[in-house]
Amino acid sequence: MTDAGTADRSGRPIRVGLDVGGTKIDAVAVDAAGEIIGRLRRPTGWGDDAVVESIVTSVATLADETGLTVSRIGSVGIGIPGLVDAEAGRVDHAVNLGVESLDLAERAERALGVPFRVENDVKAAALGAAALSGVSGSMAYLNLGTGVAAGIVIDGRIWRGARGTAGEVGHLSVDPHGRLCGCGQRGCIETFCGGGALAKAWGRPGALPIRDIFDAADAGDPLALALRDDLYHGAAAAVRVLVLSADVETVIIGGGLTALGGRLEDGIRAALHAGAEASPFMRSLRLDERIELLSAGSPAAAFGAALVGASITEKEIVPHG
Repeated sequence: MTDAGTADRSGRPIRVGLDVGGTKIDAVAVDAAGEIIGRLRRPTGWGDDAVVESIVTSVATLADETGLTVSRIGSVGIGIPGLVDAEAGRVDHAVNLGVESLDLAERAERALGVPFRVENDVKAAALGAAALSGVSGSMAYLNLGTGVAAGIVIDGRIWRGARGTAGEVGHLSVDPHGRLCGCGQRGCIETFCGGGALAKAWGRPGALPIRDIFDAADAGDPLALALRDDLYHGAAAAVRVLVLSADVETVIIGGGLTALGGRLEDGIRAALHAGAEASPFMRSLRLDERIELLSAGSPAAAFGAALVGASITEKEIVPHG
């Protein structure tokens, strides 16, 4: 379903997706064939007004740089951290953006005259990762960044569960005697493999603490070796939970820690393999063969947001391929 004046040459709308993070917005323009035809990154504002302004400016600038007018954009999807009411277009408790409660879709639509849809950033990234990776059936997206979260996609659609928390494994406690988590529990998966928790446990200055941990571990530092093993252990636990609870075929790993590349992927695979050695059942699941690592800088989160936005006007979300 397309409004006049909002379509590309094929008669279908241009879709824009924005991944709104604590420091930057990653924005993409996607054509009717599912190809990314423009991309930009801009700083994110702080507080309600600045967040709305930075989103509106990002869409307008992306249109200009892609050679489009805003009137040719059929929909905009936003992936944003916090508690999202997708139906209302509202985000609550986005603490890293200085937002307590914001009717984001309504305010952005009023400013640009384009329909907006809002989704949690990890759920949007899960949708984008499934589409860009060509995964059909069921998959989970595990985001390893400052925190740990996950989203599940089944047959090209986000699976939310009864209350919207399906796949959220970061605050599942796997060691009641472990480190205290920000949620109040001890030994959550996030305390093992979340970048923030690891940096706090490392306690040494540096711009890239997780990379510093890995480098120090390679040099034999005992604390770094222990923390690196924690990361592998925690990520492997998250993969096991996602597969055993939802029986997803693939777990795609994304987030800031993927900048570690093979050092991260190989360690998680080894931890999954070692954890299954004593169990014929776990060996039969071949978990170490069911993970994939997104490439650093992947547009999956913004692309997924574009698909979220497209759902306003399209009954079916057609995976990229």
